[in-house]
Amino acid sequence: MNWQYKPSLLALSVILLSACASQPTHNERVAELESVPSVWQQLPSSDKVLAVEDNWLQQLHDPQVFTLVEQALAYNQAILQAGYDVAIKEQQLIAAGADLWPSLDLSTRASRSKDNRPVSYKNANSASLELSYEVDLWGKLSASERQANLEYLAEKATFAQSKQQLVADVVSGWFDVITNQKLLELYKQREQNAEQNLSIIEFGYRQGLNEALDVYLARNELNTERSNIAAQQATLTKSIRDLERLTGQYPTGALSVSADLPLLDSAIPLGLPSELITRKPELMASWYQLLSTDAGLAYAHKQRFPSLNLSASMSDSTDRVSDLFSPSSLAWSLIGSISMPLFEGGRLKANEEQARLNVKRQEQAYLATLYDAFNDVETAISQEQALKVRYEKTLEAQENAIAAERLSFEQYQSGLVTYTTVLDAQDRSFNAQSSVIEIKNQLIINRINLHIALGGDFSEANSEVAEQ
Repeated sequence: MNWQYKPSLLALSVILLSACASQPTHNERVAELESVPSVWQQLPSSDKVLAVEDNWLQQLHDPQVFTLVEQALAYNQAILQAGYDVAIKEQQLIAAGADLWPSLDLSTRASRSKDNRPVSYKNANSASLELSYEVDLWGKLSASERQANLEYLAEKATFAQSKQQLVADVVSGWFDVITNQKLLELYKQREQNAEQNLSIIEFGYRQGLNEALDVYLARNELNTERSNIAAQQATLTKSIRDLERLTGQYPTGALSVSADLPLLDSAIPLGLPSELITRKPELMASWYQLLSTDAGLAYAHKQRFPSLNLSASMSDSTDRVSDLFSPSSLAWSLIGSISMPLFEGGRLKANEEQARLNVKRQEQAYLATLYDAFNDVETAISQEQALKVRYEKTLEAQENAIAAERLSFEQYQSGLVTYTTVLDAQDRSFNAQSSVIEIKNQLIINRINLHIALGGDFSEANSEVAEQ
């Protein structure tokens, strides 16, 4: 039997107020939920509140990243383990539900004995059929099954969150590879420029136009760029291996990625903070865990009530197996028993108190998860706004730095500035160009994190399955 919960802020408050009717100890309100904002704080007042959209992965329009995501979902070891965790919880749910049904057991026994005074042999065969059933008077067994079912739903929600995070990690890793490739190309371009500068300076030195210091500085610059290329190549290879591991492949470092860094500047529909509770799988998992501990408290409370057990048995024993369960020799019994704990040394009371404390603890865990989720969204929104400004200003700085680099070398050849001025201009140019590449990547990664923080799924099909 499946239980589906679609909590809202109102439903959460009501359920946490009422809890279980048989649990007078659990009736305190989680008042912190009243402080949930009506809109995102970082949302400009002029923007309209639009519902969060799924299928964000399709915005990338690249077949390779789609293939990598499919491979990761099919072969990533961590996500496969999470899938098995869901299957295990499902079997535990079946086992818990079986307690609500009668159990029927069949046992047989056959023996042969010898007596030496006088010598004789005796065969003995017996068989018994026993039926036992515990009447769920107080809903104790139902509470146990409900707890198992909620744990199963929590595991399913955790699995959904793990898949979303895996897709985000694959896409982020893919863009990290592209970023490192772009930086490697920039380093190689810097190496070519350093080689050209060194050739010009050495020629001028042989003509008596340049000083030996300039030659040494140019050679040092070239060696530095070659060292940077080696380091960046290692960084690129590592990022490729990390991406290969995410897709469940052996990390050979041989994956070839050919793409550019897009500029994702379109607005993202943010929805409302209250909608996050029912959208984000991580919050749903924490919610189900809270309800599960509440069901565990109900079970622990009802353990202190009497239990009514019914049992029926049918048995027979004969010398020959063929005569078993003959109507003339059958014996049967029907027993009903009521048992109630009278003295347990405080064990049952302690178990109930422990369960009550677990509920209170899980309430705070849920609130922590909830406000962390709000914080992730607010941080991603403000980060995107700041990164857009940084990108625009760094793009302008890049244009100025490239022009200054070109002009400084021309002035050096004219004898107007020293070569250290050229090196300083080259460093500024490189820093600006590398910053443009890195900020574009940060914009993309932050955009992915914002989609995950909002609970946006990577495909429409998966979101529909999650709703069902």
